[in-house]
Amino acid sequence: MKRPVIAIGLDAADPVMLENWMSQGHLKNLRRLREQGAFTHLDTFDYYRAETPWTTFLTGCSPEKTGYWAPVKLQEGTYDVKEVNAYDFSEFPPFYALGEKYRVAVFDMPQSSLSDEVNGVQVLAWGAHSPLTPSHSQPAGLLDELISKHGEHPTLNKDNANTMDVDALSRLKNNMEIGISRRAAICQDLLQRDNWDLFLTIFGETHSAGHYLWHLSETTDHPLYESVGSQYKGDALLEVFEAIDKAIGEMLTKAPKDANVVVFAAHGMGSNVMDLPSMVFLPELMYRFSFPGKFGLARGKAGTNPGAPITGERAKKCWLRAVWNLKHDSPIKMFLRANVPLKVFNRLESLFGLRPEPDLVSPFDLLSQSEPQYFQPALWYRPFWSQMKAFALPSYSEGYVRINLQGREPNGIVAPSEYNAVCDELSELLYDLKDGRTGKPMVQKIMRTRQSPTDSDPKLPDADLVIIWQDDYTTDVVDSTDLGRIGPVPFHRTGSHRARGFLLAQGPDFPANSDLPLGHALDLAPTILDLMGASIPEHCEGKSMVRRAVALSTV
Repeated sequence: MKRPVIAIGLDAADPVMLENWMSQGHLKNLRRLREQGAFTHLDTFDYYRAETPWTTFLTGCSPEKTGYWAPVKLQEGTYDVKEVNAYDFSEFPPFYALGEKYRVAVFDMPQSSLSDEVNGVQVLAWGAHSPLTPSHSQPAGLLDELISKHGEHPTLNKDNANTMDVDALSRLKNNMEIGISRRAAICQDLLQRDNWDLFLTIFGETHSAGHYLWHLSETTDHPLYESVGSQYKGDALLEVFEAIDKAIGEMLTKAPKDANVVVFAAHGMGSNVMDLPSMVFLPELMYRFSFPGKFGLARGKAGTNPGAPITGERAKKCWLRAVWNLKHDSPIKMFLRANVPLKVFNRLESLFGLRPEPDLVSPFDLLSQSEPQYFQPALWYRPFWSQMKAFALPSYSEGYVRINLQGREPNGIVAPSEYNAVCDELSELLYDLKDGRTGKPMVQKIMRTRQSPTDSDPKLPDADLVIIWQDDYTTDVVDSTDLGRIGPVPFHRTGSHRARGFLLAQGPDFPANSDLPLGHALDLAPTILDLMGASIPEHCEGKSMVRRAVALSTV
């Protein structure tokens, strides 16, 4: 039976965290929906988990099928990395592009594009986290109308703050709450404009808050809570979620009484176990692996006590500067880099003679060159990539390693006949890597993406090896038996992604206080389509969880 669907995404909201809060009496509107409806956890991919969830949701397809792995891509035949932004949907359109038969409203869906096959309204990049799409709408004047009436989102494309600076984090939280309130008003406005078959919106604030406020939560296990997070009076993360819970309650007062309400997340969040391993440790390991006896960043002394995490004024002012200060150099240059203003150091550096060529490139030089990925330490090593056996690619989640392969890279040095041996050697090196504080292994799993070194399928990812880091503890220093210690380095974002999501559904098609079978992020689009009474495209790899629940209930 065809019923309206209100679908509300909580970007990267973690199901374990939500269930804990609801059991403690928080999030009263979500708790009410849970009591009146059905709930289940969702599995999702444990690789490229920061980059692909929204494309998976929008298309109902895995990254292997779409070929979309990340918003940055190594340009074939070069050592250049370019931003490619969102998937282009030329092969697999958004699931809600349903033509004239269905009235659809989409507000602030990240990583999507405007589709002519949507009969209704679309507003993109009003306030989404990492929208990867221009701020525009269909009809064209709708976005400006909504902004004029309800206001802009204060954190669009600036939803970040230094995780050492509690005052800056407090301002970020307050701006998120302003955006949440305005989002609720816009959604109530749009809900009353038509009898929508599907109304879809996403709260991106859950994603931003998870990354930057994780250590400001009273239940956090992040190492920065004691020295930084405890300075905040309250639970910043919970306060953002309470504001969203209130907004959802307000929105649903304007929803049709016979609507099925679906609240979901395609992936989750936990204490950050990825940023430093993927962004800092892995590029440095690949450098030391290719140049034995040399050091690029953060040379530490294995076997010694790492001391307390780095939280000084330099780290508080600028994470990039604090990490760049760890560049290995002569003692006097390292002292000056860490203790004088950058402009002064750049002038003084000429007194020490010419820089070696090649050399690590400064993030500030990359910024002056308008390199959008300047904050990714992997790119600081790019001048060496052509001379390395393997190098780390920029990452927002797992570790990505590219073999410098002859015949594929412009200056490849690893012969195809040596490819597997180099992959084996790197895997052994990585599995040996230990947390410098606990001595526990850093790597959970290493995936090889190619059956053959010459496999040129354009839908394969750029990485030859994908490193899945352990997700039980957060560290700022690692030890390698062969390559020594890296760190400590200052912590960056304090929350990172987990391969788990959830679906909470309430309405005529869901019994009260019931459980759906365990699903997968691929099942979200088919489930919403099924609830609408719409056909599920053959290319969708998931199944409707409603149909699976009915099938199980009849067994």
